[in-house]
Amino acid sequence: MNARRTLRVDHSFADWEGLLALIGRSFAYMDGRIDPPSSAVALTVDALRQKADAEIAFVVIEDETLVGCVFCRPEPDCLYVGKLAVLPGKQGKGLGRHLLALAEATARDQGLQALRLETRIELAENHAAFAACGFVKTAENAHPGFDRTTSIEMRKRLDL
Repeated sequence: MNARRTLRVDHSFADWEGLLALIGRSFAYMDGRIDPPSSAVALTVDALRQKADAEIAFVVIEDETLVGCVFCRPEPDCLYVGKLAVLPGKQGKGLGRHLLALAEATARDQGLQALRLETRIELAENHAAFAACGFVKTAENAHPGFDRTTSIEMRKRLDL
């Protein structure tokens, strides 16, 4: 049986290279599928440290290996969920739902009534996966310089 731990990323977290690799591997399937490319390709260790300082981040570790993460940013009316990542070999085993449950608990702790996320228009499988978790499409957006929809926004209303 795998030993699974979930940790909030704080100043004691040390495996920034591992976290960067986890995000890179988890987002690699988007290469060549989405335009513009994911912001994950531009992440660095320093950028991740800054992101973790500015946001609320969680990691999941199984048998001393980082297998999942999520970054959450409080907004006035919701908690923004970003960089939700699960290693490809660990997907489909409930880790994504576990990370979303952590985001929900964080939102409730902060008195926020919804989760918000964005996913690329080309990734219909992500739209379906988030819909299965209770998210609904609320907007279509275009990245700067694009005259077409490049992402959709989805929200999940929470009971407080």
